[in-house]
Amino acid sequence: MLPYKNLLAIDKSSHTAVFKQIALHFIRLIQEGKLLPGTELPSTRILATDLGLHRKTITAAYDYLVAGNWLDSLPRKGFIVSPQLPVTKPRSYHNHRQGGYNTGPGFSYEQFPDFSYPASVSRGPEIVVDDGFPDISLLPADAMLKEYRRALEYPMLKKISSGWELEGSADFRSALCGFLTQTRGLDIRVEHLLTTRGAQMAIYVAAALIIKPGDKVIVSDPSYFFANMIFENLGAELIRIPVDDQGMRTDMVEEVLKTQAVKLLYVIPHHHHPTTVTLGVERRNHLLQLVRNYQLAVIEDDYDYDFQFQSDPYLPLASGHHEGNIIYIGSLTKVLGTPFRLGYIVAAEKFIHAAARKRILIDLRGDVFSEQVVAGLIENGDLTRLIQKANKLYCQRCDYLGNLLSTTFGETIEFKKPDGGMAMWLQFKPGVPLEKVIARAASRGLRIAGTVYHPGKGADFNAFRFGFASLDTAGLEKAVDILQAALRLTGT
Repeated sequence: MLPYKNLLAIDKSSHTAVFKQIALHFIRLIQEGKLLPGTELPSTRILATDLGLHRKTITAAYDYLVAGNWLDSLPRKGFIVSPQLPVTKPRSYHNHRQGGYNTGPGFSYEQFPDFSYPASVSRGPEIVVDDGFPDISLLPADAMLKEYRRALEYPMLKKISSGWELEGSADFRSALCGFLTQTRGLDIRVEHLLTTRGAQMAIYVAAALIIKPGDKVIVSDPSYFFANMIFENLGAELIRIPVDDQGMRTDMVEEVLKTQAVKLLYVIPHHHHPTTVTLGVERRNHLLQLVRNYQLAVIEDDYDYDFQFQSDPYLPLASGHHEGNIIYIGSLTKVLGTPFRLGYIVAAEKFIHAAARKRILIDLRGDVFSEQVVAGLIENGDLTRLIQKANKLYCQRCDYLGNLLSTTFGETIEFKKPDGGMAMWLQFKPGVPLEKVIARAASRGLRIAGTVYHPGKGADFNAFRFGFASLDTAGLEKAVDILQAALRLTGT
């Protein structure tokens, strides 16, 4: 038997509960291969004696690991490491009044270009194909209500009202730290975490610390539209690198780095937005080598890593050897739904210190109430159970949509079922007037709210993102039927 007394070191001064510390130690041992699938663990009584803890603490740790599918509980045999380990844990206003705002302003200001925001709110009977948003009907409402009630109790409410931690709720960051370690293999402490109101804020805060006017930033082509807007608004010159079925062309990244001074690289290695492709393992290793060789600042946007349909998903780039140069950004909005704006930055402690002070300029405290609620969901295992349930359902919906598209459109639409995520990238053959198709579909009750690239808007692309996660099978069928009818009406 392993020397668990030495391996399961308990820090009683930590904000993390003792049972959770034990559970996280076991997860690390499993991930490192020290505890192989099928390995029997000591009984709760024996382990409690070895560690000098109450047996209920060990029972709570084991129950947590069972809920996360790290352990199996066998009748009359005790606990073993699960043979099937979890894959992810990795207006116009007209009147005659002369009000102060009826004219002007008389000063100059920056005007942003118009854009179509990929909303998912349905107006009336129409079906909305969004950009890839979760099905909010899956939310564990009872569990969330319990955590809201707990947060509203006076002792907790006083605690979260009186404190002011620049980096975010201590309870939330502690819970999130454990969650990210468990699901993504990130070797981090709470000092490496900053909470934000969604990943969008995280991208802005991180980029604003790095980019100065005239700096060059490498992005993919196509890339996440709003990230590009941030970089350009900060004065950056974008260098666009093509994306193929293996993700960003890292060989072309290297050629750029050899000849130009690049300040930042922005990459989406999992379920790339908008194309949904996943960066291949060779390119991952190549990119990590480039990061080390050129001491390149990287923003790794991993917005929906939690939804993986493969049994062996790649870990984030940030889990590899990058000498602190990767700024890892994620979001729980993709798990809980768009009403919940919870994102985070993982980076070197000094960078987090600077980012926390940068964030103050636009958001003094963050959504500490929601952070406290979600901390409870993480600690109780409810968030993990939600992800597991949603992952299974989204995989089924992805397969269902893929089959519908194949049998309905043939060669008119090209697509590749993604390895995970919540959207599919549909590319229409040259000559299909996508803008007209979308307008025809809208007139028949189907609103395409996913990111759209058509000639004149996105060079060499005639495609849009079909968010499947928020639609049930009946909704998917109706959406495809209307899209087919819209294609016929345009003569394609």
